[in-house]
Amino acid sequence: MLEMMVSVAIFVVISSAIFGLLGNSQKQFRTESQLLGSFQEARIGLDQIVRDAGDAGYPPQNHFLVLPTADKYAIGPLGWHPGYSANTPCLIGTAGGGTCQSPSDYDVIFEGDNNDGNGVMWTRYQLQNTTLYRGSVPKTVGSNPWAATAPAGVMIPYVTNVMNNAPAAQIATFQAEYPNMFPGGAAQPVFQFICDTATGDVLCQSAAGSNSPSNVRDIEIRLIVMSPQQDMQTKKWRLVELNGRARRINPNQ
Repeated sequence: MLEMMVSVAIFVVISSAIFGLLGNSQKQFRTESQLLGSFQEARIGLDQIVRDAGDAGYPPQNHFLVLPTADKYAIGPLGWHPGYSANTPCLIGTAGGGTCQSPSDYDVIFEGDNNDGNGVMWTRYQLQNTTLYRGSVPKTVGSNPWAATAPAGVMIPYVTNVMNNAPAAQIATFQAEYPNMFPGGAAQPVFQFICDTATGDVLCQSAAGSNSPSNVRDIEIRLIVMSPQQDMQTKKWRLVELNGRARRINPNQ
């Protein structure tokens, strides 16, 4: 009887250790799967932004012998706010600079025919807290892209856990583990805009008289995405960074 009790006790100890290891492995598998899911979601979002940027600005005004109504052509590659008009573009800045509320570090509105059969569309991406939203509506005469994409239900969640503009305290925590993601402990723009100038392409905020949404040629895109759960072993949040560059293929007006 004593030998049987000892044997059972040893079996229980070994079984507990095995099931403990199995449980940890399952938790680790879930966290790795969530990290991969976050990466894939962000990659799909980045690819779609690149495609929308490539289609922007088409068809331009000079595409027509007789100019149709304004909903049939693109004023430029991007819609802007405030002052949406071919004669009154705003100035693109960074880190709160410039006069544009859109395009900005966390907001862009593409204007162009995206080949969906609906003519010229306004397609907007906007980071709200930690969610990147996307919405698309037909361009309408007498309206502006900021107002047209603002109503509830137009913008829908597209990429979640985007940490580019996280609170300062959270960024400080991230920086300790990922110093290259947040240089200087500062929030990082999702969008950076490059304008055509007579001497080449430069960041729009450095383009002087060429700083205009209608002159945007390239857009640099950066998404910093966090996994939904902490790492099982280190108990720290895991981040992935994706970078892309979208080049508008349509000519200036």
